[in-house]
Amino acid sequence: MYVCWSARGGVGTTVVAASLALVLSRTRASLLVDLCGDAPAALGLPEPSGPGVSDWLASPDADADALRRLAVPATETLRLAPRGTRSVGHDAPWGRLADALLTGGDQVVVDAAMGAPPDELVRGAEHSLLVTRPCYLALRHAVGLDLRPTGIVVLHEPGRALQAIDIERALGAPVVAELPFDPAVARSVDAGLLASRLPRSVAQPLRAAV
Repeated sequence: MYVCWSARGGVGTTVVAASLALVLSRTRASLLVDLCGDAPAALGLPEPSGPGVSDWLASPDADADALRRLAVPATETLRLAPRGTRSVGHDAPWGRLADALLTGGDQVVVDAAMGAPPDELVRGAEHSLLVTRPCYLALRHAVGLDLRPTGIVVLHEPGRALQAIDIERALGAPVVAELPFDPAVARSVDAGLLASRLPRSVAQPLRAAV
């Protein structure tokens, strides 16, 4: 299980999480868990109208089978568990969610959005991936969090002075993928074609990382 998160908003966490799930799904059935609410739009899917992960978390009797039934097809080998309709906090039963996600046999990617994800969810994951741009303010926010990632995905921007080695030294974790600035990614998302036309500039670095 991969948990993708960011220290600041707007760095591209949802696109990275969706792209990673698409890459993983090329070799085995995969599940993208949306805790942010933007994954359907990023994948070009209709906005789900039914219950989602937040509703599952609010139900004390919901089990792993109920969680799997919430998922909707994104591609032939990738399913999406939508966020749902309720608000959730760090006191939700995240450990129960982690256990349920690990019982299905799928490769799992969690889009945990902005801020350090819940400890119980991270403890159940094999990989905790911080998504960041080489921005001093984003790096400053990440250093200030208690959580240290197992790996870092860097989305490069033209003109930035910080390099991967600077980010690794500041956070004490390896950069596992560097994604170049590529307008084709934004065009794919805007056109709703990310799932069918994942740009090579994103797919190749993420494939090498996993």
